[in-house]
Amino acid sequence: MTQERNGSGEQTARRLDRQCAISASMDYLLYLPSNYAASPTEQFPLLLFLHGAGERGSDLERVKHHGPPRLASEGRQFPFIIASPQCPAEDWWHGHLLRILLDELLATLRIDTERLYLTGMSMGGYGTWEMAMMYPDLFAAIAPICGGGNPYWVRRIKRVPAWAFHGGKDPVVPLEKSEEMVAALQSAGGDARLTVYPDAGHDSWTQTYNNPDLYTWLLRHTRA
Repeated sequence: MTQERNGSGEQTARRLDRQCAISASMDYLLYLPSNYAASPTEQFPLLLFLHGAGERGSDLERVKHHGPPRLASEGRQFPFIIASPQCPAEDWWHGHLLRILLDELLATLRIDTERLYLTGMSMGGYGTWEMAMMYPDLFAAIAPICGGGNPYWVRRIKRVPAWAFHGGKDPVVPLEKSEEMVAALQSAGGDARLTVYPDAGHDSWTQTYNNPDLYTWLLRHTRA
């Protein structure tokens, strides 16, 4: 794995091929908190960010178009390690491949395994719900944005706090997709909430990721 760090603390990381059910490679951006190197015994929370369909491909600069990677590239400081993988062109997020990436990060970085957080937008919102349901004992909290999934399986994450976000006028992913997931999680006894921006279209992520309350909320949770 090679890494290049820029002035904002963001790194570009290229993973070597790994064997799972298939051979796959995944490039990702890596952000380390400003005090990471100076705190050699401290473990840090990890935020895994999944981008939308428009950022797929092989150019990692596309991943910086939205969300935490964009904010980090602009100089915003975070208390998390942030890993932002890039989905290949014409593909979809696959939980088992993301798990390989996550296992590599856990093996090579000082990560607090009780404070793993997952978020994503649009296609990444779907990926957030799906990966959390695949690995219900892994994450301390999730924040899916304008996503959806299979509400039947959401009962698997009734112990994982979820804060979902959606635009009230979203023409791409209907608001009902988030409403279904949150309602199903609440019915299963889970801690779930939904914030709707009444006048927002598909872009409900800019306002969400600019809101420091999201990161404060995430950090309040440890893995159940």
